[in-house]
Amino acid sequence: MHTGSPPVRTPLAVLALVAAVAALLLGGAGAASAHSGLTGSDPADGSVLASAPPYVTLTFTETVGLSEDSVRVLSPDNERVNPRPAQHADGKGNTGRVQLADGLAQGTYTVAWRVVSADGHPISGAFTFSVGKPSETAAEVPDTAAGDTAAGRLHGVFRHVAYSGLALLVGAAAFVLVCLPRAGALRPVRRLLAAGWAALAVSTAALLLLRGPYETGGPLTAAFDPAVLGRTVTGKAGGALVVRLLLLGAAAVLLRRAARRAADPDGRAEEWSPGRRVRWAAAGLAAGLALTWAAAEHAAAGIQVPLAVPASVLHLLAMGVWLGGLVTLAAVLGSRGAGGPAVPASAVGRFSALAFAAVAVLAVTGLYQSWRQVGSWEALTTTSFGRTLLVKTAAVILMLWAASFSRRLAGRVLAAVGTGGTTGADAGAERVREPALAGAGKAAAGPAHGTGAAAAGGEAAGGEDGTPAPDGADGQRRRLRRTVAAEAALGVLVLTVTTLLTGTQPGRAAVKSAEAAAARGPQVRVVTVPFDTGTAGHRGTVQITLSPGRVGENSVEAVVFTEDGGLAAVPEIRLNLTQTELDIGPVDAKLTDRKGYWAAYDLRLPVPGEWTAAVTVRTGDIDQATVRAAVPVTGRPK
Repeated sequence: MHTGSPPVRTPLAVLALVAAVAALLLGGAGAASAHSGLTGSDPADGSVLASAPPYVTLTFTETVGLSEDSVRVLSPDNERVNPRPAQHADGKGNTGRVQLADGLAQGTYTVAWRVVSADGHPISGAFTFSVGKPSETAAEVPDTAAGDTAAGRLHGVFRHVAYSGLALLVGAAAFVLVCLPRAGALRPVRRLLAAGWAALAVSTAALLLLRGPYETGGPLTAAFDPAVLGRTVTGKAGGALVVRLLLLGAAAVLLRRAARRAADPDGRAEEWSPGRRVRWAAAGLAAGLALTWAAAEHAAAGIQVPLAVPASVLHLLAMGVWLGGLVTLAAVLGSRGAGGPAVPASAVGRFSALAFAAVAVLAVTGLYQSWRQVGSWEALTTTSFGRTLLVKTAAVILMLWAASFSRRLAGRVLAAVGTGGTTGADAGAERVREPALAGAGKAAAGPAHGTGAAAAGGEAAGGEDGTPAPDGADGQRRRLRRTVAAEAALGVLVLTVTTLLTGTQPGRAAVKSAEAAAARGPQVRVVTVPFDTGTAGHRGTVQITLSPGRVGENSVEAVVFTEDGGLAAVPEIRLNLTQTELDIGPVDAKLTDRKGYWAAYDLRLPVPGEWTAAVTVRTGDIDQATVRAAVPVTGRPK
């Protein structure tokens, strides 16, 4: 006979979840990788122009968001020379254009840019171009990643907390509404619901405040700037966060009403079953919460967006039902006491079926999202997203493997209970009161199928009347406890890796960015050729710099060095380029003396391929030499 209430032990799954969140809070979050990429610019990086351009235009792999400081053009003296903020060029969402001031002086200008990808993550970079001739520049550009700021790191932490809160809230609510309505009156379950709601609400509010400085790279104090917050709430990501807060307000009202109906004034559970309206309202709120992620992150960018968004919603909901339900089941089974309510084995069976369906949805939507975001088998091993996805896949496989052990062990325990005097009919009606998962010594019977979480409910050792289980059940119980703990820990790992994936550039976009960079090719071609006029002291090297080294207008500079490496002034340098395969040329570069070097800034090359540069260096009245070198020329970037 039960004579006391032993201390309640915290369920292992809850401990694992708390430990993971604590590690995230203390360890911080890495900077988000770039989710878009710069495919080209006009002027091109490193180009030298004869006159100042009226605009600077940038082109990206996908649609980007622009702010007042998205594109800054800085003079050699580090003064801003674009008086107006960037706009999309010709209405194209994947471009950014700024108008330059009139009368720009000669020298090298720096273009610093920072935009927001379609999936809500900021990216940044910089490049230079010159007007007339290159010069030294004092422009300062941050050399850190776009998300590697104080606001960016905090933003990453609260994203993790938000995912954990969603899993707890959705999983606990699903368990109460589908598996065991009376569990809503249990203090541990009510705490889980409150903790999930609070974690999601607090993290969402923090993300809304941090969104402005996260996108612009500003200081943390900008989070409380009304102007910055105003721009945030009108953007796609900020609008999604506002909607999430509104949905959480409606969820709080629904949770409060349901809690009042599920418990009497004394706080004891009563027979209460949520109606169809309550279930549909809860399902709608859960789907709406998941949609606030899907509509503002990876699913909202790239290919097949109309299909990717609902797939992402289902993936998030299935994740919450499975992982959050696992924690809730452990909490229910660990709720003990002299007056504690019994848990029907049928409730464990219902969760088993629910969890199985969630795993099936996760598998289908996960495969689709993997194909959509990775794009190729090669990207699985060559991109950060692909490698992280492989880690998640391995964790899911290990979790299912642990669940299979739990299922088999639960079957053995139930078989042992059956031999101890419990008939098949009695076992179906038996109630779980103190399972071994929470350290209890009494019996708990449940169906031996479904996920490992459900199998935890079947960790029985004897009947409700205190009949001891056979000796063989004790060893099985201990092994089952270990497999359930391993399953819970792996579930938390899956949740953590999932949040990391949302901060990593999808493999398909990474490959596209790399291909665009390869198409652009080197921004400057440098060729150094030795020459010898046959006269003592009249030998050295000539360095030819071609920028950007592709079809179209190029600048070319020639510098002569003496044999010992010093600069040499020569009376004449001529440069002709020929495309032998296509029988084009020679094209005279028409170099002019620039007092120390020779240059031309309007050399036009019509076709890509390998050109032959013939350089004639005259060092005296009659002393000259002609040398040749191959110069590769690339096509225009797409």
